Amino acid sequence: MYNSKPHQEHDLTRLHQHMLDTRLAVLVSQGEQGLLATHLPVLVDTAEGDFGTVYAHLARANRQWQDLQHGGEALLVFPGADAYVSPGFYPSKAENPKVVPTWNYLAVHAYGPAEVIHEAEPLLAIVSRLTDRHEQGRSEPWKVTDAPADYIEGMLRAIVGIRLPIARLQGARKLSQNRSGHDIDGVREGLSASPDQRDNQLAAHMRQL
Repeated sequence: MYNSKPHQEHDLTRLHQHMLDTRLAVLVSQGEQGLLATHLPVLVDTAEGDFGTVYAHLARANRQWQDLQHGGEALLVFPGADAYVSPGFYPSKAENPKVVPTWNYLAVHAYGPAEVIHEAEPLLAIVSRLTDRHEQGRSEPWKVTDAPADYIEGMLRAIVGIRLPIARLQGARKLSQNRSGHDIDGVREGLSASPDQRDNQLAAHMRQL
């Protein structure tokens, strides 16, 4: 992705945390069927490989897995907080009106060769780990084993697993770092005062600069 130098994020711990915090990623691939994308929940194992490994599953009816099975690089997009930045947030505008709107955002892109999994046992492991992750914290967490075994076997036949060992990571952390300290403060204050919770979320990230 295009990412200017002031906004590049290279800290692996921060990149991994962003990925772990993202509930729904976008899997993008290019193959014989053209450019395909699927929104899907993922499991990020940060301890597996140099940059981590991502696990997920696709419906068998989703033809994207066929392209992935032929090899080639796939992309996983992990979107984050974002917000419109008004020129009115900049105190410097009073002295220099040559300013325009922009957009602040966080995002991580993970690239790697996707592997397709058909076997029932590793598929069950992926589904179980994903379920346990999203059920944690509930007073009565549901487990895959709560459903009848023959039903789960049938559901597993309707999906394929994806394993993507990450070969490279790109992180974008565009939080007005190219502006002066006063303008950064102005953007943070403007977004904090917004009635939109998404703006407030972005402002919270700016407090960590």
